[in-house]
Amino acid sequence: MQRRNGGTPPSSSYSSAAKAAGEETKLVALAHDDRHFSMLRALHLADLITELNGFCGAMSIFSSLRYCLGDASDLTNLYLAMVFVPFGLFFDFMDGKVARWRKKSSLMGQELDSLADLISFGMAPASCAFALGFRTFLDTVLLSFFVLCGLSRLARFNVTVQTLPKDETGKSKYFEGTPIPTTLSIVFLMAYWASKGWILEQIPGGTLGEGLWEFHPAVLIFCVSGCAMVSKSIKIPKI
Repeated sequence: MQRRNGGTPPSSSYSSAAKAAGEETKLVALAHDDRHFSMLRALHLADLITELNGFCGAMSIFSSLRYCLGDASDLTNLYLAMVFVPFGLFFDFMDGKVARWRKKSSLMGQELDSLADLISFGMAPASCAFALGFRTFLDTVLLSFFVLCGLSRLARFNVTVQTLPKDETGKSKYFEGTPIPTTLSIVFLMAYWASKGWILEQIPGGTLGEGLWEFHPAVLIFCVSGCAMVSKSIKIPKI
């Protein structure tokens, strides 16, 4: 999701220059702050909420690992891995609300937001898929492709966000490519499969190929999602 901006968008070239100068001043101050725990001191409340998004993503990954190491018939950790992802989305939504409410944002905010999103909506869903049963070599290659698409999408957003058309509030008018939190829909689908017992050898569609070329056709859902994220032709209006 778009990183928050607590202030009002500039209405003239003068205010734009002033804003750029202010950000440059903050950057210099951050780079030369030698106090103990200076990085933590620089974080705002919204940034701490963003950290909770990343925490949910990390906990989802660890839960997937616990499921893989435990009894395959006990789905507790698998469900827990999937539950953490929507909680990550909640915190991803709330950080922007808090920043606009407090009218405060930090220089690290947008970077933190993208990194947390990559964990919660890129690596965490891929880890859930591996735990669910997408474990062949080619499955993991395709899941890695999905994660790299999410990484590329977030990097492009950070670079181009200032150039996208804005509305009167300063928000971008549309998403270029599908936002990475839309991968939550795949997590919901996997949760449904788990509830039906369609996991491991029972994944819908079975497998194709042999040896290194063996894969589950259902994993292509992740590939389609990845391609949609990096597409420049897909433009989704913001509500």
